[in-house]
Amino acid sequence: MARHNREASGSDQRGFHYTVSYQPDWLGQVKVTRLLETGRQSTKTLFANPDGDRREPGQQVRTGIGCPDQDLAIGLTITDPGRRVRRIVVETVPADPDPDAGNRDVVQFTIEPRL
Repeated sequence: MARHNREASGSDQRGFHYTVSYQPDWLGQVKVTRLLETGRQSTKTLFANPDGDRREPGQQVRTGIGCPDQDLAIGLTITDPGRRVRRIVVETVPADPDPDAGNRDVVQFTIEPRL
């Protein structure tokens, strides 16, 4: 039986809005980490899966994260038949980073499956 992704949304520390496309039987949560204007690093839960779907996930899972305001679209497909993946970290920068911002524009997403 085909498994369909669901859509959710959340916002980060700077107020950017993201969409998360996820498979409810695999994804547990997505966290976003970035530097604030003060220079302090901050991590925020962007999305936590509220679904009680406890079916066994398939061998291949798909997750997507998008933010049109930052021209950001990430799509991940992983194969994990043994269910050994515990965390995926993706680091990116917005399309037009502020040249004076240095590393402040780095955005890190931590994707964690349900365990």
